Amino acid sequence: MDTKLLEVLVCPVTKGPLDYVREKNELVSRSARLAYPVRDGIPIMLESEARAVSEEELAALPPRTPRVD
Repeated sequence: MDTKLLEVLVCPVTKGPLDYVREKNELVSRSARLAYPVRDGIPIMLESEARAVSEEELAALPPRTPRVD
């Protein structure tokens, strides 16, 4: 996943930050508890395409690294 793209993408539901989960090829919105798929390198940022993320999956995510602007 292109890091520059990840810096500008936000959750379409909450407008919050996203975390890329390489193993599942998804962008996860912790605040919306949704995971958006990445297909052929293209993030599919549609709520209808997202899947719900469980509490266990959220807890397993690594801590978010603060952005430095």
